[in-house]
Amino acid sequence: MADLTLSLHRAIAEIPAAEWDECAGADNPFVSHAFLSALEESGSTGSRTGWLPQHAAIRGKDGRLLAAAPLYAKSHSYGEYVFDQSWAQALERAGEAYYPKLQVAVPFSPVPGPRLLVRAGAADVPALRSALIGALRQACGALELSSVHATFCTAEEHEAFGRAGWLLRQGMQFHWDNRGYRDFDDFLAALSSRKRKVLKRERRDANACGLTFRTLRGGAITPEIWAHFYRFYTSTVDRKWGSAYLTPEFFPLLSERLGERVVLMLAERDGAPVAGALNLMGADALYGRNWGCDGEYPFLHFELCYYRAIEFAIAHGLARVEAGAQGEHKIQRGYRPCPTYSAHWIEHPGLRAAVGDVLARERAHVLAEMAELDALSPYRAVDDA
Repeated sequence: MADLTLSLHRAIAEIPAAEWDECAGADNPFVSHAFLSALEESGSTGSRTGWLPQHAAIRGKDGRLLAAAPLYAKSHSYGEYVFDQSWAQALERAGEAYYPKLQVAVPFSPVPGPRLLVRAGAADVPALRSALIGALRQACGALELSSVHATFCTAEEHEAFGRAGWLLRQGMQFHWDNRGYRDFDDFLAALSSRKRKVLKRERRDANACGLTFRTLRGGAITPEIWAHFYRFYTSTVDRKWGSAYLTPEFFPLLSERLGERVVLMLAERDGAPVAGALNLMGADALYGRNWGCDGEYPFLHFELCYYRAIEFAIAHGLARVEAGAQGEHKIQRGYRPCPTYSAHWIEHPGLRAAVGDVLARERAHVLAEMAELDALSPYRAVDDA
């Protein structure tokens, strides 16, 4: 590993797409060069939103890219979905600055996936992963920043960070698993009779609103439809968070770059779009991202975001649906609690020790909560008729 060099890049365009994707792989679209470049070129990341690219690249002595990480310098903690504002306040009370910090993440996307990207076929993947972890710490120190955070990483990466002395954090999301279902009715048959009736009623009511439904992919999503969807997106953001990070240019650029991997569930009334749910398709999962609606329609959110996503996953042989952050209501609709992982390096030894204690207690609480929620599973027992 002595012949490796680290460089930081202020734009993903500085790294050739083929090289980056050889490290990122094809399984998860969120770490692809196409997705990250769409964020940057649309102005969704950058100085406007406070996500300044500093992508890390490790090259061998022949100049070949061996490992990389999507890395950003940040002066706030927004758009991350893993909350560290209390840590910032604690350090600032001690008279030191928490911001700016480094974030290894996919902006605005609480989607688990690889963060330590290692070239396919590399001879020593664990060593390259360790070198990249060390390089992130090196960059943090060299830039005199407070900390570096890797959010929504894989379980394997989580363990690697832990071996390197980083603080480990566990969260929770709700995912749906495809147990080899033939169709949606086959999935319903796996539920208890009471839960099955609830889902059938919700679907019936959503489909009785005079709406028509379409599933569109890639180039079939016209600029006009994207304009409608952007209105849905901003109306949802205005109601819940108050800050729209993604620009109008991002969505059409995304479908241009990712093609058939972009999946839009659309509801229309008299030929005009009234609601939409945006998903991205990976090698074995459908990832739910943004949703919005004009007006109020009973159970339409569940229909577009959950049930039609399940139908799509079954029809395309996908192993699971990941429906994003939060939402215990997803359990009753067939989704189960799943762990998510993040890792944190904090330069200040006192804050690092305090946060470590907090995370140990938090982890125990998350594990207990997951066990409690698992007990609420809607799936029927073997002897349930």
